[in-house]
Amino acid sequence: MWMLHSATMLPAFLLLFFMGTSSRLSEAMSRDEKNKLRNQVLEMFDHAYQNYMDHAYPADELMPLTCRGRVRGLEPSRGDVDDALGKFSLTLIDTLDTLALLNKTAEFEEAVRRVVTDVRLDNDIVVSVFETNIRVLGGLLGGHSMAVMLKESGRMVWYQDELLHMAKDLGLRLLPAFNTSSGLPYPRVNLRFGVRGPETRTGTETDTCTACAGTIILEFAALSRFTGDPTFEAHARRALDFLWEKRQRNSNLVGTTINIHSGEWVRRDSGVGAGIDSYYEYLMKAYILLGDDQFLQRFNTHYASIMKYISQPPLLLDVHIHKPLLPARTWMDSLLAFFPGLQVLKGDIRPAIETHEMLYQVTKKHNFLPEAFTTDFRVHWAQHPLRPEFAESTYFLYKATRDPYYLEVGRTILENLNRFARVPCGFAAMKDVRTGSHEDRMDSFFLAEMFKYLFLLFAEEEDLPFNVEEYIFTTEAHLLPLSLSTASNSQAPTLVNNMAGEELDDSNFEWTCPNTRLLFPDPAFPRNLREPIRSAVDKSCPRPTTHREPGMGHPPLRAQDFMANNPEHLELLRRMGVSLIHLKDGRVQLVQHATQAVSAVAAEDGMRFMQEMMELSSQQQKEQLPPRAVQIVSHPFFGRVVLTAGPAQFGMDLYKSSSGVRGFVTVAEPYNGCSVLSNGEIVAGRIALLQRGQCMFAEKARHIQKAGAIGGIVIDDNEGSSSDTAPLFQMAGDGRNTDDVTLPLLFLFHKEGNILLEALKEYREVEVLLSNKARDRGTDGAEEEDCSTEEKDHTSPASSEPVDQSQVTTQEQTTDDSVMGQESVQPAEGLGSYDPVDVGEEPAVDGDYSSQSVDSLMADWQEDLEAFKQMEKDEL
Repeated sequence: MWMLHSATMLPAFLLLFFMGTSSRLSEAMSRDEKNKLRNQVLEMFDHAYQNYMDHAYPADELMPLTCRGRVRGLEPSRGDVDDALGKFSLTLIDTLDTLALLNKTAEFEEAVRRVVTDVRLDNDIVVSVFETNIRVLGGLLGGHSMAVMLKESGRMVWYQDELLHMAKDLGLRLLPAFNTSSGLPYPRVNLRFGVRGPETRTGTETDTCTACAGTIILEFAALSRFTGDPTFEAHARRALDFLWEKRQRNSNLVGTTINIHSGEWVRRDSGVGAGIDSYYEYLMKAYILLGDDQFLQRFNTHYASIMKYISQPPLLLDVHIHKPLLPARTWMDSLLAFFPGLQVLKGDIRPAIETHEMLYQVTKKHNFLPEAFTTDFRVHWAQHPLRPEFAESTYFLYKATRDPYYLEVGRTILENLNRFARVPCGFAAMKDVRTGSHEDRMDSFFLAEMFKYLFLLFAEEEDLPFNVEEYIFTTEAHLLPLSLSTASNSQAPTLVNNMAGEELDDSNFEWTCPNTRLLFPDPAFPRNLREPIRSAVDKSCPRPTTHREPGMGHPPLRAQDFMANNPEHLELLRRMGVSLIHLKDGRVQLVQHATQAVSAVAAEDGMRFMQEMMELSSQQQKEQLPPRAVQIVSHPFFGRVVLTAGPAQFGMDLYKSSSGVRGFVTVAEPYNGCSVLSNGEIVAGRIALLQRGQCMFAEKARHIQKAGAIGGIVIDDNEGSSSDTAPLFQMAGDGRNTDDVTLPLLFLFHKEGNILLEALKEYREVEVLLSNKARDRGTDGAEEEDCSTEEKDHTSPASSEPVDQSQVTTQEQTTDDSVMGQESVQPAEGLGSYDPVDVGEEPAVDGDYSSQSVDSLMADWQEDLEAFKQMEKDEL
């Protein structure tokens, strides 16, 4: 074992983690197989990069379903997600050092010339300080590092630090955001006008996320040390000093959102995922890059608290910073997948193996990591925007252990990307991992990070154009040379130093950098760590009986399953302390009194039920039923394009069909389908395309069914509508009995429908599969058992008739804190409605609550609900 105290040991520091057990474990994967996978990574990168250059450049991102660039302002707004787009060819800049690492020297040189010639940084556009720093500034610095390396080896002799000059220009454009009394940056800045004045359209924000303010130091310090201008590093250090000063002193944790002026925590939940993640990463990596012991001390202080409160191997659960023994939510987000990789860098291998294995099993269950998943490993938020964090941790664990198991994990990642995300014009983000439907999105980080880590995983040392151990990876996987640690920064002005006068605590340097040969003398030891976790995830569909109240005999009632006319459900409500009151207008009101529950466990189930009901109520207009999939299976798509579709409340239920409905599409005449079809002989045996409007959906279905169609797709007539920006739409009946409609009818927004119409125009014969979930490419459509469909984001009544949007009304918000105004649903067959939920404050409950009062519990649940609502607005 080795202790690490000074910056002089930095090169050894990295090498020690990666010495490991190359001689301990036999290579289960042959060199030829590794080379084959490495070449597959290169082919996949070429497919993504070339499609961006052919169809999108100079736009910021590629839209892989429509084969064009995403230009901010020309596409429907996606909210905060678009803050990364600054009309500065984001994807090309983010990909620069990936080109160099993958030995694509000619392409790298051409890309640098394009950036220098074509990219403008003075655009009148408001961008995220955080995203612009890690993607664009980091991309320029990583590109500069690679260009300098190539120039020293005799290539690119023409390069005269052009990328570095652009980086300094961008750094100066970001600096106005740091003009606050605290030193924390505003979350957004106008590239041309800064943050002051009406023309900036920013500067009025008061809050920022911890990661947004704490993920600056690597790029800004590198910029300072490359240029000799200490200003950038000084501002980044000041922001980190302020965050450290504002940590919760008892728990040594930080919250998720902070007021940039007062330093008050706006959101007090704390974890290692969205909103905080890279703050911890940058404390450790700032120590590695800059050699300042203070950063390591702070990281170790935080890390000890993470392992004490947040880490519940293999889970990583958010807690409240003031009450760190209480969980803040019952789900995890996918961004925490980076953490095992950071634990490897820390030298804490065992929990890294355990958490990574949990993430791998969730990946195998759903093909990708959902944006959020519950503690029993079900889908909470179903999107997956091709995030690279899991591949990152896989690479670092392989480097540390040389366990060939992680090569197989990498193979799984490759296969899933090719089977489910690959489309003719690139790779498309997953709109819903349950259905396999796509989003017209390929973020720049996919090229910047995913292919770097996968290439490094399968590459041999001789495949690499330089020694990666001489570089640190930023959070966007940009490469900064460790030689910057020796660059002088003695002229840096001291803007603030909250650690002044404090001595470094030696106890915070107890963690060591282990040789894994000593740590894991038995080659089977890592496998023994993984096996119980694999079993736990595999068996996670039912709620464990150990969590149940004795005598209840079945899982707790979920909000999406509740039916007001079911006697068994009413009895379960009674046992949970929930009363159901029928109002005169036909609605139903739910009221909970925790002390009336039969036990503390039942009361907890009741609180969870009420929270789910509130979430379900607030989501009713957004998504009443799980989405369906329209998969284009004919040439040249072959199942690679999957469109998110809304269901109908009548006709064939595709969830009850194991094979779905497959057929060629044709446009109905008339297109609106509101009268007898004039091209019935063509529609017969096919799936009819219809335009929304002018008559009821059920009427359209009857007309195409009479013509002999086997299914129908209604396309929105509202130009520009998209499943990317609008809630799922489901088609209601016409008020009559619709049992006579037996074919499936699905709804596509205008953007997705246009993809289908354009395909039909170009290829004439287009075959699609209508189903509940996209089928694997090249299989017979057989489904594996997947319990992800049992829980639909707490929003979908699975055991009752769907509720028409027209039946949803909104209650006025009441000022009584004990009654929360919610959307209430008018009675529909099989589903009672629920009114504002009355949560009565009662005395403490004896039993399993460890003296925790009911009002305290309810406050925790309310914080959880507030966090849920806030996280819906955040980009994960």
